[in-house]
Amino acid sequence: MELWELTAREQIRELLAVYAHGVDRGRFDEVADLFGSDGVLDVGEAQRVCGRDAIETFLHGVDAPDPDRARDPDRAHGARLAYIRHHVSNVVIELQGRDAARVESYFLVVTEHGPDHWGRYRDDVAYDGERWRFARRVARTDGAAPGSWAEQRIARG
Repeated sequence: MELWELTAREQIRELLAVYAHGVDRGRFDEVADLFGSDGVLDVGEAQRVCGRDAIETFLHGVDAPDPDRARDPDRAHGARLAYIRHHVSNVVIELQGRDAARVESYFLVVTEHGPDHWGRYRDDVAYDGERWRFARRVARTDGAAPGSWAEQRIARG
């Protein structure tokens, strides 16, 4: 394996981690910037958005965690989560040259109530001369815990 391949793989792993941390912290402008200018986020069920601005708008429509809930007992029974953590694992990177790759991984999402939902990512990523970005991210939820945040979102449509 050549040095450029090792570098690309590590930068792609960092891209996946920065996405998870950004989503968990509600930093949706930073998350949208991880996509190419015409990048696609496809979360299924007719929720496919194209372009950074549309991705950021879409993400702002998702209930972001409310970290103050964890510290304020009067807010503890609200609909919003105190925190959410995306755990990404089993990352497989198939480099398709120096500036493109396909990536597959699994995710498990945990909230203050325990395991919430899980699934898989299928990504096309591209190096734009500056950094690796998502050209297309497909997220599919394979399951959700009964009564979980994800199950409630799915039920609402």
